[in-house]
This record gives sequence, structure tokens and C-alpha cells, in this order.
Amino acid sequence: MINHPALLSSVNFKILLPKPFLTYALTWGLLAVWLIPTSALAQKKDKRLKKGTITFTKQVLTKEFIAEGVAVGDVNKDGRIDVLAGAYWFEAPTWKKHEITQPEIFYYDKGYSNAFVSQTIDVNLDGWLDYVRIGFPGKEALWFENPKQKEGHWTAHTIHNTVGNESAGFFDVDGDGKPDLLGGNSTTGQMTWFKPPISPDNLTWQEVAISKEKGPGAEPFSHGLGLGDLNKDGRPDVMVKEGWWEAPVNPLQPGWTFHPANLGEACAQMHAYDFDQDGDQDVVASSAHALGIWWYEQTLNEQGTPQWNRHLISEAFTQTHGLAFTDINADGNPDLVTGKRYFAHMGKDPGEYEPPVLYWFEFKPGKNPTWVPHLIDTDSGVGVHVVTQDINQDNLIDIIVANKKGVFVFTQQRK
Repeated sequence: MINHPALLSSVNFKILLPKPFLTYALTWGLLAVWLIPTSALAQKKDKRLKKGTITFTKQVLTKEFIAEGVAVGDVNKDGRIDVLAGAYWFEAPTWKKHEITQPEIFYYDKGYSNAFVSQTIDVNLDGWLDYVRIGFPGKEALWFENPKQKEGHWTAHTIHNTVGNESAGFFDVDGDGKPDLLGGNSTTGQMTWFKPPISPDNLTWQEVAISKEKGPGAEPFSHGLGLGDLNKDGRPDVMVKEGWWEAPVNPLQPGWTFHPANLGEACAQMHAYDFDQDGDQDVVASSAHALGIWWYEQTLNEQGTPQWNRHLISEAFTQTHGLAFTDINADGNPDLVTGKRYFAHMGKDPGEYEPPVLYWFEFKPGKNPTWVPHLIDTDSGVGVHVVTQDINQDNLIDIIVANKKGVFVFTQQRK
């Protein structure tokens, strides 16, 4: 384990390259938070953006432990992007706190919150963004109805009572441009996706079980889940660490074909991309509670069967329980954003007491791809997922996280 720099005195954190990290320019592919198609990730370089050193300004919305995940969206339709986490939404630009539902008190060293992964979706199709929240692993997923600026708590609705996998989240499974809920049905042990309502007259989420009962990745505390076109047939497949389900022509069809594959150990979000530019899809993943960030190179054995060769990206810090994949520097190549999830197991994981760092890894593609690490912060880290979005609408990708340290917005600048 390396020793990280001391806390910086200013909230403007320059991107640093600690010496131990310079040895970690190794090889590495997506879909990021939360599953942007690979075509969007491989965007053309935006010539409108000013060049220069990338820095991030840290804004602390709260130091309370209220959630392990966060969502963003224009809650009050004022043209600004707000932040939602746990029982609250924070109004941009001053981040005034408003209650969505009755708050509860959580202790970082004694347990967990009831809010893990979150997303904003106009569920009831009334033109206002609602708040969708996956709770503790194996528990319920809820959506909270936006009251359209009326006073009081938001009305809660249940999507499903038992959603498994700690990386369950929101992915565009059917390719209609809207996020779907993907996770395990912990009651049956089936990997399942839920399509949001398509009519305001029927607010039921359509449930599609893609696996048999007791399938891999569906248990409450399973780790590792993602969406990516692994066989390059134009349809996004569902990945877990034990393999992947091949998407049929009609994604609403249940019982997808499963392909066993060794895609590593307990991890966070998984992303598919052709990192080594050899024409096939590779996979990137990060250790949820131990040490390691890796990419898995897809090759073929003598029988023509796909094999997955693991390559190390970094062993600089543990508990990389949230993994985003997005083009931070607008060079046309998708980068990696991750960090340490603070006190994930109340002090019992390796490196638990080391600084909760936040990093972005600059991706340089090629036959032997590399990743250059850049330190953003040493006192925040990640939760169980990371949001990367231009939150202040200046054409620069920002980073938003929530965990046991609080809720944070890191806005990008170029100097």
C-alpha cells in the first residue's frame, strides 16, 4: 500500500502523479455510469474545449453519512442540475438541502444506509424528474414521485421488493435511450431487468428475467455487474464476474443464453471496450473490497473459444467499489474514475484506514494500452457507484459521489 499525500490546503486540487503510481501505466475497456454506449464514449475530440492542466474544485454538500450513491437532475425545472442522495435533494447552485422522504440517522462505523445506487427518471411521464433509489442489497428499489414544487415529502412507490447485487443499477438494456433497472431478483435468484413505464396510465415496471433461478450475480451481496456488447453483434450483453448473458434480438425475451467466463473476483461496475484495438471487446473491473483494478483481454484459444487474460492497471489503493468510465479530458478516449470507498466494512477491509482517495486514470489506447493516474482528492473517495456528468453545463465532465464521508461535487476546470 502506498502512502498518499497529505490533505491539500485548498479545495482546488491539481492533478498529481505520486511516484509509486508512475509504474502503473499498464493495459486496459465499457459503459460508464451508467452505461453510455461505447459509440458515445469514443467521441471525437471536442476542439471547443480549452486546453491546459485539468483541476477539480471540491464542493462539500454535506458531511453527514446519508447514502452510498448519488443521482443528478433538474428537480425543480429551473435549468440547473441538482444533486439527490439518500433522503434529500440539494438545490443548485447553493446546494440548499430539501427532504424527499423522512431522514434516518446512519453511523459510518456501525452499519449502512438504506440508499445505495440512485438515478433520476421521469417515471410517470409527467415532464418532471422522479428519484429512483436502490436500497440495501437484497432489499427494495423505490421511486419517489416529484411533487412539482409542492411542499412535503415525495410519494414513494415500490419497483421491486428484493434487488440483489451491490452493483445493481441503471443501464439502457433495450437501447431506447432511457435507463432501465438491472439487478438480481433476490427472491428467485434470477438476473432481471425492469423497464420503466411507457404510459402514464400504467406505472408498472415490466420485469424481464434473463437467467434461470439461482443464477450467478443475483444474490444480495453479489459483486460485479455491467452492460456491454461482448460479441459485437450490436446488442448490449449483461456481464457478471462469472460470465455474460448474450442479448437476444428482442431484449424483452426472457432466458438469455449464458456464456461462462472468468472475469475475476468480487468487483464493482464492469465495462466493455476494445482497449488493445484488436477488434474484439475487452472488460475492465475493480476490486470492491480488496486490492486491484484490472482489464481482461479477450483472446481465442486453439479451439476458437474466447479466453480472458487479466492485466493489472493499479494496486495503489483498496476498495474501488465504484467505477465510472467516461472521457474526462475530451481527447476521444474513455477514461476511468474510481477511488476508495470509505469504511466499506467498518474497518475490516484491507487498507480501510488509509486516505479515502479519488482518482481518474487517463486512458491511452494501443496494442499495449496504458492508464496514467491523476489524484483528485484524499478526503472523499467513492461509494458504490460514481456519477460523471457536466453538472454546471460548461462542457467539462464533473464527478459526483456520496458515501460515508458525505456528498461531494468535483467540478472540472482547465488552467
